[in-house]
Amino acid sequence: MAVLETVAPFSLQEDYDNSGLQLGDPEREIKRVLVCLDVTPEVVEEAVSLDCGLIVSHHPVLFKGIKRLTGKHYTEQVVIQAIKKDIGILAIHTNLDSVMSGVNHKLASVLGLNDLQVFEPVTGLLRKLVTFCPVQHAEALRAGLFNAGAGHIGDYDSCSYNVEGFGTFRAGESTNPFAGKINELHSEPEVRIETIFPAYIEKKVVNALKAHHPYEEVAYDIYRLDNEYNMVGTGLVGTFETPLNEKEFFDLIKQKLFIPCLKHSLLSGKKIRKIALCGGAGSFLLDKVIASGLDAFITSEVKYNQFMDASGQLLLVDAGHYETEQFTKELVADIIQKKLINFAVLISKVNTNPVYYY
Repeated sequence: MAVLETVAPFSLQEDYDNSGLQLGDPEREIKRVLVCLDVTPEVVEEAVSLDCGLIVSHHPVLFKGIKRLTGKHYTEQVVIQAIKKDIGILAIHTNLDSVMSGVNHKLASVLGLNDLQVFEPVTGLLRKLVTFCPVQHAEALRAGLFNAGAGHIGDYDSCSYNVEGFGTFRAGESTNPFAGKINELHSEPEVRIETIFPAYIEKKVVNALKAHHPYEEVAYDIYRLDNEYNMVGTGLVGTFETPLNEKEFFDLIKQKLFIPCLKHSLLSGKKIRKIALCGGAGSFLLDKVIASGLDAFITSEVKYNQFMDASGQLLLVDAGHYETEQFTKELVADIIQKKLINFAVLISKVNTNPVYYY
């Protein structure tokens, strides 16, 4: 869970979501983990046969409370089976959707898109840390803050603003001051250090501040910023190196996503170069995508009238919920394997797509 938290913090999930450990003891030791898109009774059986103590699923099996466990619904069957076999269930859903390196990035990579950017970055997630440090310790303190994850702006890291001045303080009787004498007013040459960080790593950054700061009492301020944070948000924008005609665009989607057919809006004959995509149910973004002037939008669960809205504006493609998120299994497995080299991570072979094509 800690490994997944470093890439897609669970605090980033939407209010309606239920990501995190849904079933099981967080302290239990496990030998293997099975990664899937959905947890079904067949997936639980697969986990049992492979001796996996934990199932990591993209979609939560539990969204709402269960009032009874009779086995009539597949979710009840899953819970009953998992409890009997002592298998934990963990969901990593909208938090993985929203991070730059998450579900949409994986889909964009499969389609061969370049110059990737979050389509709708979040606001209000950034914080600014301001602290004051003796000049000779400023470099070490900055390094500690940057190692904790502070100081990232776009593709730049180790970002900070620094100005020298002096601070004053008088140490009380019970103190052990780094500089100055007890009961005497002291003036110390200091550096004012400013840097930013996302709110979900605040505890880590503050701990690093206190660990690397020489003062017994560390003075610091944390401000909420309303700036956009372009590493977290909804949807993704990317470009094809070579523009495609509409037929080439459709053929690429069908080939890469293994789809027998596509639903789309009216053809215009225009070349497709810069597009937006949102894996899963992302049609709620359509109005904003149209306003952005992009050539096409790939998502799923598009409503009837939305195809009308898109006509003449951009090429709208409904490529299926499962199809646009199917590569999430490999994404999650890669995250775990890179962090836990000697740990067994297995990818489910069960096709959980509930939609069939005739």
